[in-house]
Parts: sequence; structure tokens; C-alpha cells
Amino acid sequence: MILITTPGKVGSEAARLLAERGEAVRVLARDPAKAAGLSQVGVDVAEGDLNVPASIDAAMRDVTSVVLVSPAVPAQELNVVDSAARADVAHVVKITSKASADSPIARQRGQAEIESGLIASGLEYTLLRSNFYMQNLLMLASAISRTGRFGSSAGAGQVGFIDARDVAAVAAEIASSPDPHIGRTYLLTGPEMLSYAGVAATLTTVLGRSVAFDERTVEEDKQAMMSVGVPEPTAAMNAHAVSLIAEGEAAWLSDDVPAILGRQARTFQQFITDHRAAFS
Repeated sequence: MILITTPGKVGSEAARLLAERGEAVRVLARDPAKAAGLSQVGVDVAEGDLNVPASIDAAMRDVTSVVLVSPAVPAQELNVVDSAARADVAHVVKITSKASADSPIARQRGQAEIESGLIASGLEYTLLRSNFYMQNLLMLASAISRTGRFGSSAGAGQVGFIDARDVAAVAAEIASSPDPHIGRTYLLTGPEMLSYAGVAATLTTVLGRSVAFDERTVEEDKQAMMSVGVPEPTAAMNAHAVSLIAEGEAAWLSDDVPAILGRQARTFQQFITDHRAAFS
């Protein structure tokens, strides 16, 4: 049994892919009704909360591999690590991002704490360090469809965007056949780097209408995120993280996705084509 700790954009896709391969897969969900679609494709949906160790222990029954994916709250993910250690789980695939104990970004500090705890646990593990998700741009889709423009404090910085579906595919591959990947850290990106002006150009090409990019301040970025429902602390952290793109924070590429999957990672143009309706 493979346990996936949340049914978000990576977790749900990984669960679906594993079920398609005939793997026994379980997803932990606070509200199982919201994961009903996964039940329909053969995924065991277990009710539980990452803040409640007993519920994690219950979901860990008969589990041999864990895909650890959540909003990177250290206490929650370390609860999973502790539960996996108690259950003698063979392997943990940790979905992570840039991690640094002295980063100004709380998420990066949290990832560093979680990774350290996982390594110290003695469990076999693989780290999947992803660049910026293409799916994060979906929060701009409504504004783009209404106004034909969007803004960011990323400036001219380049990003090796990665489709979350490819992260899920890599996680599913490794969780089902972990041995070659034990102790490895993989860097997950798409095949190209794009600036946000390049994002606008791709949107223009795929949508067949002009989409413009406007440079913004960090505060303007934060307010824009809050306007679509992102809580203020998260919006402030995300806006700060985006502003670091201008300094080269996300200007990196890797061939790890095709090396593991035997196919190219999705391009940004493919992503926009697949999600065209959201931007139209």
C-alpha cells in the first residue's frame, strides 16, 4: 500500500496514476467527500488530519511507501515521518522545493526542517525538489481572461516552471519502484526557462489574443493574491518568494524528469493549451 498524505494537485494526480498502474494506494483527507473522485478510480480515501497523529497511524496500516506532500507545515509533515517510522515504512518520497534553514522565506525554512527530520529518522527517502509550479499561474487566470494582462514582482527573472502533473508522475514512478532512487535528490523542472514576459507571449500565442505583463511591486503582488482569497500571511510569503525570481532564485533547469519518466516534461505551451478554458 502506498500512502499519499494530501489530495492536492500533486497528491491527487499521483494517486490517480498509481491506481491506473494497479497499485494499492490510499490518500489521507480531512474531508473525504472532497476526494470522492479518487474513490471512483479505486483509491482508498482515509479520513484523517496531519495534526492528529492517531489518524495518521490509522492511515499508515499496511503501508510500505509514503508520498509526503502537503503545504510544508513542519509539525504536520514530521507527524507523518514519526508515524512512518513507527510503522516501519520502507520508503518516503518527499515533495519539496528550495530548502534553506536561513532563508527569508518561511516555506523554505520549513522545508529544510522537514527534510532534516526525515533524514534523521533513519527512513529510506527520496527528495523531489521542484521549481515553481505552472499551476500557480491559474490564480491569475480570472484577471487575464477579464483584462488581457497580469502583473508580478518577478521582473525579468527566468523560471524553470514545472507542471505539477509531472511532479506527480515522478512521485508515482519512484513510490512504486523506489530501490534505484533511495537517498537521491532530484531537481524537477520543465524543459525551458521563461520570464513572465515570456509567459505573456505564450499566452498570447495559445489564446490567439494579446496578453500583456506588467511589472509590480511586492506589496502590489501581495494585495493581488489577497484579492483572490489568499490569506495575508501566505500572500506576503508568496509575494516575497516571487520577488526573488528577479534575483535569479528560479533560474535553473534539470533533465531529471525525462531521465526518470522516459519522456520530456511538459512545456509551458502544453500547460496553457490544456488549461485554455481557465484563461479564456
